Amino acid sequence: MLKYAGTPPLAAMAETDSRQLIAAEIRSLIARIEIGMRLIDAAMSSGDMEPEDDSADLGSSEIVVLDDVTPRFATASAALNACRAELGHALELLSESGNPA
Repeated sequence: MLKYAGTPPLAAMAETDSRQLIAAEIRSLIARIEIGMRLIDAAMSSGDMEPEDDSADLGSSEIVVLDDVTPRFATASAALNACRAELGHALELLSESGNPA
């Protein structure tokens, strides 16, 4: 035990334990990213598409106006999706390096 004195907690753990801890953290990050993606999807589908004023085309219900926030939501969603994919790849690499994560 004395040889572990002064080392960070993660470095003092057995390799298997530290790998499992890292894998758990990555899975937690993936879950948080997926929550963010669902929130963005909900925001894009609910209040961000409003029907155009009826004075232009009376009786037409198929005309919608996208606000200027929608492209930013789509870009943010794409970035989160890329992060999720990279974290999934990192998790696979951890699994391949020893015990399954």
